[in-house]
Amino acid sequence: MKVNVQAVNFNVDKKLVNFVQERLDKLEKYFDKVISSEVYLKLENTSDKENKTVEVKVHVPGEEFLVKKTCKTFEEAVDLSEESLERILVKYKEKIRAHA
Repeated sequence: MKVNVQAVNFNVDKKLVNFVQERLDKLEKYFDKVISSEVYLKLENTSDKENKTVEVKVHVPGEEFLVKKTCKTFEEAVDLSEESLERILVKYKEKIRAHA
């Protein structure tokens, strides 16, 4: 799957990009028609420890899913996003099957 990673307010390192790619590749196990995904990594300028926001937009035929998570680390936020998207894709797949 094509994953487009964009970092806002900072430079992203290769390790994090690879981590994101690995995590999102797992989504194809749950729904094989995933076209692509866009990941926005944002560093919020707050004094909170939880200042790292990850927005993941997944494109499937005729639909688009968006998940936004804010955590202490980008890795944690990506993990939570991946889990949410997994549930969304499984539900969506069941919905499609029910109408087929």
